[in-house]
Amino acid sequence: MTSSQVVDVEVDREVEVRITYDDGVRAIFPVLELRQACPCAGCRGRRDQGLEPFAGDTVHIVSAELHGNWGIAIRWSDGHDTGIYAWSHLREWWDRTALP
Repeated sequence: MTSSQVVDVEVDREVEVRITYDDGVRAIFPVLELRQACPCAGCRGRRDQGLEPFAGDTVHIVSAELHGNWGIAIRWSDGHDTGIYAWSHLREWWDRTALP
């Protein structure tokens, strides 16, 4: 697990969330992918059942707030707002899926 700290967060509510870590890595997450990957118990339960947590094809961020030092809470245009995205989880996701 990477122990890098977040040094900057940029939120483009319609497009993506960009996170810069102190080791220079800049992770970019499209909003639809973030919504589909919501870490809350309800969305995880739907994914575990083979269901999509979000059924639409468009969504945007209504608001985003830092949640302490460890993550970001997002309120979505579909009314969902219970998932808190941990910086460490987002970094692991980025490291697993980013192109070299």
